[in-house]
Amino acid sequence: MNPSRCLGLVGGLGVGATIHYYSQLAKAHDADPHGRTLNIVIAHAETSRVFSYVQANDRPTLAEYLAGFIRCLYAAGAEFAAIPAVTPHYCIRELAATSPVPVINIFDPLVHELTARSARRVAIFGTRFVIESALFGELGEVEIISPTPSEVDFIHNTYVELARAGKASADGHEHRDLTTLAQTLIRREALDAIIFAGTDLSLVFNPTNTDFPHVDCAALHLHSILNHLLG
Repeated sequence: MNPSRCLGLVGGLGVGATIHYYSQLAKAHDADPHGRTLNIVIAHAETSRVFSYVQANDRPTLAEYLAGFIRCLYAAGAEFAAIPAVTPHYCIRELAATSPVPVINIFDPLVHELTARSARRVAIFGTRFVIESALFGELGEVEIISPTPSEVDFIHNTYVELARAGKASADGHEHRDLTTLAQTLIRREALDAIIFAGTDLSLVFNPTNTDFPHVDCAALHLHSILNHLLG
C-alpha cells in the first residue's frame, strides 16, 4: 500500500459537491502511475450554518465553525485541508490563520487561470453571497460584471436547489436555463468568461456540454489539491 498525503475535506457544503470532489480525487489516484492510493478523511458541515454566518457578515464565527471541523480532521491524520465550496471561502483568511494545517484556497488557482487567459471582464454563477460579494474581492483587477437583480435571484435559487438535491433534475432544465442566461450575459456585457463559482454546478456542466467561455473553480481547485496529494 502506497498512500498519498492525507487530505482533510470539509464536506456537506453541499453533499453533491463533496461527492464530486471525492469521485474525481479517487479517479486521479486510480490513474496514478506510481500506484498511490487516496488517503482522505471527511467531516460533514451544514450549509444552512454557513449561509447564516455569511448573511450576518460574521467572518470570525464562520472561521471558528469551519476550524472546528479541520481540527477533527487533523486529529484523524489530515496533513492539509480543503473545502469543496466557494461560499465558505468568505472567511478564508481568518480560517487560514487559525487552522492547524494548511488550507488549499480555491481562489489562488482561479486568479492564476484568469491571468493566463488575460480575462478582464467576467460574471459569476454561484450563490447570491458569492455573486454580490464579487468573490470577496479576491480577483484583484479583474472587472466583475453583476447580472440584473432578477438574474441574480434566478442563479442563486437554481444553485441552492442543486445543492439541496445533490443532483440535476430529470428534465435537465438547470443546464438549459443557465446556458441561455450565460450566453445572454456574454453577448450583452462583452464578457471574456463566466466563472463557475459554485462546486454544485459540476452536477449540470462538464467540458463536453458547456458551449460558452467559462472558468470552473472546482476543476482548478481539484487540480491544486492533487498537486498537494501527488506532487
